[in-house]
Amino acid sequence: MGGAVREFGVPPLEAVPRAGGLADSVYEVAQCDPRLVQLSRRGPDGETWQPVTAAQFRDEVTGLAKGLLAGGVRFGERVAVMARTRYEWTLFCYALWAVGATVVPVYPTSSPDQVRWILTDAQATAVVVESEDHVMTVGAACDGLPLHAVWELDAGCVAELTALGRDLPDAEVHRHRRVVTPDSVALLAYTSGTTGPHPKGCVITHAHLAVECDTLLACWRDVLAQQGEQPSVLAFLPLSHIYGLMVQVVCLRGGVRLGHQPDLAPAALLPALASFRPTYLFAVPYVFEKLYDGARRTAQEAGRGKLFDRAAAVAVRHAEAEQRRHRGEGLGPGPVLRAMHAAFDRPVYARLRAALGGRVRHASSGGSTLDRELGLFFAGAGIVIHDGYGLTETTAAVTVQPPGRPRFGTVGRPLPGCAVHIAADGEIWVRGDVVFSGYHRDPGATAAVLRDGWFATGDTGRLDEDGFLTITGRKKDIIVTSGGKSLSPQLLEQRLRRHPLISQCLVVGDSRPFVTALITLDAEAAEHWRRERGRGVLAGREAAVDRALHAEIQRAVSMANSAVSRAESIRAFRVLPGEFSTADGLLTPSLKLRRGAIERAYAAEIEELYANS
Repeated sequence: MGGAVREFGVPPLEAVPRAGGLADSVYEVAQCDPRLVQLSRRGPDGETWQPVTAAQFRDEVTGLAKGLLAGGVRFGERVAVMARTRYEWTLFCYALWAVGATVVPVYPTSSPDQVRWILTDAQATAVVVESEDHVMTVGAACDGLPLHAVWELDAGCVAELTALGRDLPDAEVHRHRRVVTPDSVALLAYTSGTTGPHPKGCVITHAHLAVECDTLLACWRDVLAQQGEQPSVLAFLPLSHIYGLMVQVVCLRGGVRLGHQPDLAPAALLPALASFRPTYLFAVPYVFEKLYDGARRTAQEAGRGKLFDRAAAVAVRHAEAEQRRHRGEGLGPGPVLRAMHAAFDRPVYARLRAALGGRVRHASSGGSTLDRELGLFFAGAGIVIHDGYGLTETTAAVTVQPPGRPRFGTVGRPLPGCAVHIAADGEIWVRGDVVFSGYHRDPGATAAVLRDGWFATGDTGRLDEDGFLTITGRKKDIIVTSGGKSLSPQLLEQRLRRHPLISQCLVVGDSRPFVTALITLDAEAAEHWRRERGRGVLAGREAAVDRALHAEIQRAVSMANSAVSRAESIRAFRVLPGEFSTADGLLTPSLKLRRGAIERAYAAEIEELYANS
């Protein structure tokens, strides 16, 4: 590594919790401030938000917990939850924790085979599903499994269970809750799995989540909201993923008002953000990319495209100057740059902030690395994104950019209580109280990644002199061409995704003579591009072979290639007729590419690329 930092750690803020489980916070907050608005639920009209106080939520959790006990759930049993992000997901989660059960999140678009694998491996005794379709999926997958109940949210199972447990004394719930310890298992969180035939169940305890969330609250509370406001967060990431679950627990432990939005497509998400008006945003790079592309497209449709592009360039320059000032390497933006930045605020930056509800000034990004220029743009527009890094095995974030000291292009420094080590082969190892206990019923896989207290992540990276971590790739994703050239595909893929027309990109080339790429288009951006040029709207395969569009993508590929050597450059590409999605199994729940699955699904297209080049 040529003298680079090999290891960096930060002392913990406080010790691991000595007693109690995650559900205790529901009762503690309600006792301290029963009228605090702890959550907001969508009203009957689907647009307004109805407050749920801490006392109301406590009573709902207790009522449902009594119903679960009456319905046969026992201490230590595993209950799966298969639903989109909605209020009842959180309610069931805390009711299950209150009776000492373990939550097994299942992604709502999972196939019957995936559902069967998870429920069998977890030895689940009951399942909470969202809809009748999910009931049928579970039924098809789990014939013969020892499930004693399948509860459907859309069929009113919360009211039914609450009624079932009405005659049970509240003391029965508290008797179970007080037996829960920090070492009790809170989650069997199955990894989204970019590789491998089956996901592995990560054993996450109450202490793992408590330490993770309390550390984040201690370090980031001051940026969760403007001074004097109650912080609020709209949860739209899947609660079946550790990142979404972490957001939920942060809010419930920290008195942060929590709302739920089941669909993160921009057409559904933006109206929800505008009506909920959060003070902080937890998202993945995909969301920030879509927000940027949507803002640029809206400006172009209003005839202000050139204005937006100039404002974006100024925002990046302004944020870069501020970052240098924070590092002691400059005086910050000069008077001309400050004046230009101020001039663009009302026509451009304020419009972007308004689209998010008008109150967001800070955000977090996780799941994969946020593009450096995108982070600089948002910072220049008045929304500082704290990029972070973590896995299911680390209970979400293990590094985050510290408040007031962002270093865009990195994923920040280790959280207090965590350490990062760069192994000889460049692999990132981490340790701390947030690292999981192991894989459920898989001691071999556990031993392969837990080594003397360190967790070997499978990712590669480097540390700078101040302990900021940069992700360079994933060990298993490293491409070695038949000519012996090694490269990480992420750089090219990230650069290509900067183009507003390109939604996703998979770089291919392992054991091949050169590098190629599979590219998908942003449907709205492609339609706008054609409309601007007076061309007819095309769809599917017709769009993929449109010559003018192909030439535009070729220019984007050439720009991306300028960042790498010729041996690493993309020599040929194919524009695919549709995007990769979680529904077809080509994206993980955190929207990362399932590389092996994509290569298998498009094997014929890949072979054609090499045969015709």
